[in-house]
Amino acid sequence: MNFKYSVVCIIGLSIALIGCDGVPEADAVNCSGKGMEKALTAFKNDEAGRQAFIDQCNALNKEN
Repeated sequence: MNFKYSVVCIIGLSIALIGCDGVPEADAVNCSGKGMEKALTAFKNDEAGRQAFIDQCNALNKEN
């Protein structure tokens, strides 16, 4: 039973970690300073996605 539990935990953690490397969302943290730099590196091969993210950040900043 202990072996089965370990395998299930390893698979679950692997799935969770793979899901963490998605496209960043436009929010207050990702649209300012270092957060913006990190977020834009996710779009290095997708210029349309990068521009859409910047537009969302600009719209978010206009609201505040």
